[in-house]
Amino acid sequence: MTLFLPSLAQDDFRFPPVTDALTHPDGLLAIGGDLSAARLMSAYRSGIFPWFGEDDPLLWWSPSERAIIQPTDFHASKSLRKAAKKSKSIITLNRAFDAVIATCAEIRGPDQTWITEQMQTAYCQLHRQGDAHSVEVWRGNDLVGGLYGVSVGRIFCGESMFSLTTNASKFALWQFSQYFAQQGGQYIDCQMMTPHLASLGAKPWPRDAFINALKAHRDPPILRGELSHPIADWSKK
Repeated sequence: MTLFLPSLAQDDFRFPPVTDALTHPDGLLAIGGDLSAARLMSAYRSGIFPWFGEDDPLLWWSPSERAIIQPTDFHASKSLRKAAKKSKSIITLNRAFDAVIATCAEIRGPDQTWITEQMQTAYCQLHRQGDAHSVEVWRGNDLVGGLYGVSVGRIFCGESMFSLTTNASKFALWQFSQYFAQQGGQYIDCQMMTPHLASLGAKPWPRDAFINALKAHRDPPILRGELSHPIADWSKK
């Protein structure tokens, strides 16, 4: 089947309306352009994200349904709370962005990941300008888990996470949810709904509801650079 997609101009960072996204495959909206910081932020502020493989052209998506976690609704089970106390982990914000995104790519392998070298370079630039953020889980000096994403005002658009030890990515998302709520964060966009995300409190939202929330909360920014203290420290418990 032939797909007809708008091709993005190199010098124009605007996107087609998200209501123009295809039904099959769900959410595919546009092709081309680049991964410049300006274009990426234009995308995220419009409810759009890039997703493509190593040998694919740049593809831009806005699916009909989004997986959304309200930070105060994150579900931390009794077993997760118990595991956290035993983990001796320390959770930090923005201390090792480059390592987090690189590890997210590495654990999936070159044939399974969309986090290409091009994507890593682009998101590291977003991090340097204060728009992309990482959460790190440490055991001693070892990075054992984490996540990264893009902040759009009071909405955080999660991109990927990893665990090298049991529950590490859950620890990261749990403690970030608490910190984000304390800063005034309203929603965490997890993009695609999965049973795993549902177990943590994510709920499916129709695209128009997400776009309305995004328009209401995309300014002003609330996340900044590296914190001088951990957002959680279970190392002494």
